[in-house]
Amino acid sequence: MNTADSRHDDAITDFSRRLVEVDGTVKTVYASGTGPAVVLMPEMPGISPDVLRLARWIREAGFTVHVPSLFGVDGAHPTAERGREIVRRACVSAEFRAFAGGGTSPVTAWLRGLARQAHTECGGPGVGAIGLCFTGNFALTMALEPAVVAPVVNHPSLPLDDPAGLEISDEDALAVRDRLVRDGLTVLAYRFDDDRWCTGQRFAAYRRLLGDAFDGRVLAGGCARTDPPPFFAEVVASPHSVVTAHLVDEDGHPTVRARDEILAFLAARLKHPAPPAEIQRP
Repeated sequence: MNTADSRHDDAITDFSRRLVEVDGTVKTVYASGTGPAVVLMPEMPGISPDVLRLARWIREAGFTVHVPSLFGVDGAHPTAERGREIVRRACVSAEFRAFAGGGTSPVTAWLRGLARQAHTECGGPGVGAIGLCFTGNFALTMALEPAVVAPVVNHPSLPLDDPAGLEISDEDALAVRDRLVRDGLTVLAYRFDDDRWCTGQRFAAYRRLLGDAFDGRVLAGGCARTDPPPFFAEVVASPHSVVTAHLVDEDGHPTVRARDEILAFLAARLKHPAPPAEIQRP
């Protein structure tokens, strides 16, 4: 697997760069691979080399990975100064609901449209959706789209001002819960035990909403990478990004096992026939 140094900008030359339109809104999406589709959403402050490393692992596992550009500078190494400015802009953007009481982020409707298009193009039982940090909970909301059958919620950080909150409206939360139960789906989730942005209170809130459909897994913060990029060292300032910035790329390491569990979860849902109800439109 690709283990390129993530301390430099990534030119993203091994992905096709596409302009994808959903309901009149156009966004850049980087795509690569063959097989069932997986939508990998970036973490703050953008599509970093570490996010692209994860995308390449997904591709090498036999999937067509789609990485939408939602904020930041694509391929840039995450510096603290630039990262702070990107966070500030995202927090006031109409596309995102960064704070408690805001409900579901509007950008998730566009992401569901991307999943529909990716499923049409790639085929298979359905689509995987992986959220990271700022986009963590987006993977759950994307399950409102029938094509999405493998949601993975990694260290969800929204809402930023409520450690026990979920970035989703009450109506959407109930609809997602009903859909998971109806189709027998599971949400896979990860966090570090001492993450100050994704706390045990947030995982407890997911468990209250989803019950046994929520598979929340917690790693010891002491195993996180100790020299992450500057944005994570200075701004995030705690173990946070389990399979990206804080992953330790060593055989048998807990963060590598988490990555492998995610890849196995995707394979179990996307590489075997699924009941027709999972992909039918309501």
